[in-house]
Amino acid sequence: MYFRRKSVEDLPQENTAIWTCTQDECNGWIRDDFAFEFMPTCPLCHSQMVSSFKMLPSLANSNKAIKSRK
Repeated sequence: MYFRRKSVEDLPQENTAIWTCTQDECNGWIRDDFAFEFMPTCPLCHSQMVSSFKMLPSLANSNKAIKSRK
């Protein structure tokens, strides 16, 4: 018997603002829309993060006003 897998649809991607870890050994990053701080620290190694962009699947965040100023 032959079972054919369902074809996976390509999700629409967009250029998304993210924060990436400054440590070379760490692969930590977070979407800017989901960061709780204006200048977040890496959740993995607690180092500083820098802003950049990455092509990612589109996600909607309904709580855009959750960032705290520290």
